[in-house]
Amino acid sequence: MSKVSKTAMPAGAGRGAAKKELPEHFKSYKHVWVFVELERAGQVHPVSWELMGAGRGLADRLKVNLAAVVVGPEGQHTRNAALEAFCYGADLAYLVSDNVLSDYRNESYTKALTELVNTYKPEILLLGATTLGRDLAGSVATNLSTGLTADCTTLDVDADGSLAATRPTFGGSLLCTIYTLNYRPQMATVRPRVMPMPARVMRDAARIVVHPLGLVEDDIVTKVLSFLPDRDAETSTLAYADVVVAGGLGLGSPENFRLVRELAALLGAEYGCSRPLVQKGWVTSDRQIGQTGKTIRPKLYIAAGISGAIQHRVGVEGADLIVAVNTDKNAPIFDFAHLAIVSDAMQLLPALTAAFRARLLPDSRARIAV
Repeated sequence: MSKVSKTAMPAGAGRGAAKKELPEHFKSYKHVWVFVELERAGQVHPVSWELMGAGRGLADRLKVNLAAVVVGPEGQHTRNAALEAFCYGADLAYLVSDNVLSDYRNESYTKALTELVNTYKPEILLLGATTLGRDLAGSVATNLSTGLTADCTTLDVDADGSLAATRPTFGGSLLCTIYTLNYRPQMATVRPRVMPMPARVMRDAARIVVHPLGLVEDDIVTKVLSFLPDRDAETSTLAYADVVVAGGLGLGSPENFRLVRELAALLGAEYGCSRPLVQKGWVTSDRQIGQTGKTIRPKLYIAAGISGAIQHRVGVEGADLIVAVNTDKNAPIFDFAHLAIVSDAMQLLPALTAAFRARLLPDSRARIAV
């Protein structure tokens, strides 16, 4: 496979200098596909609809169709997912429904998706960077001997129609745009909440292509003996919170992190942190925000004592309003925050909490003047 980083190109050389002619048998690959992930209860994972919105933009620029790919057990839940895809912009849907697909197993799902690609030949294939999506995408890309760009933050189409997939690299210290030049399909995974959720528009179902799997249970080595849900998983709802308050190393000590939790509790918000706080053991990993943690798109994000390196930036820049508090007026977070406050978070957070308490609590004697 051929992957080229814009940041790694020598001076004076463009991406075109590294490009070779696309082999003839790949020139028939057309259209943009989005894998629609079904969760165990039959609901569609929200990242699938977020990717439909991104895929619609790519398909429009390429002047091709946008297709949803639905793989799952026989029954109404699977068919409903295919029908719902049209409400999020799909021009057609590919449907593989078989009871051997009732539980996710890499072997059966990889066979289904690989067969679809080899039969119908998409030029771009997008999957969510969920636990399932990451496992499936890697296997399918390996089977197809094509490139895969993981955990992308931006998807675009170059002047010659190539997919430009951007992701953080070198520990989140810079952004790198990657191209799969000589193989098809061009594959990428995108984490939940990186892309905005498109509006749902009621549409009639269009074309649904039903593809037989041709696989029986005895063909699959892995067996699901039982399912035990992890009741402690996803204890925070950071990714879908409307308001998030987060703290970083600028708080000075793990004891001071209580200031973040107190403000979040008062606002009915979720609280989070930057990566160094998890590495130091101050906060649990389910509260980490950034490329290696949660990606968030709240209406309000308050960041206290967070420097704002690229690793953190890509996890929060979809927020409607970012309020950053830092003593360093040159902190990187001020480059993308909507409101920058140069102040000590240890002094500002208590004052902010008191001000919100006076405004929000009806029995408070110290009301803020309207």
